[in-house]
Amino acid sequence: ATHDDVDLVVIGSGPGGYVGAIKASQLGMKTVCIEKNATLGGTCLNVGCIPSKALLNNSHYYHMAHSGDLASRGIECGDVKLNLEKMMGEKSKAVGALTGGIKMLFKGNKVTHLEGHGKITGPNQVSVLGPNGEVTEVVNTKNIMIATGSEVTPFPGIEVDEESIVSSTGALSLKEVPEKMIVIGAGVIGVELGSVWSRLGTQVTAVEFMGHVGGMGIDMDMSKQFQRIMTKQGIKFKLNTKVTAWS
Repeated sequence: ATHDDVDLVVIGSGPGGYVGAIKASQLGMKTVCIEKNATLGGTCLNVGCIPSKALLNNSHYYHMAHSGDLASRGIECGDVKLNLEKMMGEKSKAVGALTGGIKMLFKGNKVTHLEGHGKITGPNQVSVLGPNGEVTEVVNTKNIMIATGSEVTPFPGIEVDEESIVSSTGALSLKEVPEKMIVIGAGVIGVELGSVWSRLGTQVTAVEFMGHVGGMGIDMDMSKQFQRIMTKQGIKFKLNTKVTAWS
């Protein structure tokens, strides 16, 4: 199918793309948003901020009960058990509710949603590619907004299989609590997900090239306090350390 007289095509439906598409439509532009994934919301809603916060929140409750923190406050729970499948289910429910919400916002604001891989095929043309690379739709447009987001940085010599060697995406959906975990990078994502699994019982060691945790641009006082809290929780840190190989 061909779409003509479109004012704006947005490639990507993450927090940049979907907000831009809705705003453009509200300002009277005929807007199309192309998304390659089955659900809207991009990395943040599907495999980033939202699922990680759901796991952080629920692992915090478990840790408070299991570590005796609640008991010390006069709240006795008896035998505390982890149901990881149920915890993951709650995470998925949160993701589903929010991605479905964007779909409704698109509908309410008259943004046309096309599913597929957006490819710029001319100065004023974007083609939508199906799973096999075939062109399914062509959109002729006055303006193109690229909001394709980010992907996990590949690590030389280490192949991510999302089972035993996982990216941040795989770390959100592990089937069981690992005995030990090495996190390469102690930036915000590394310590966030390391913290989740540490609370659930994993021995976590974070290896960081820089001399502090929390990544580039973090306030140093905040970083020190952050590391202190994480260390108290049981996470080990190897700072100023470069990962060169694995075996």
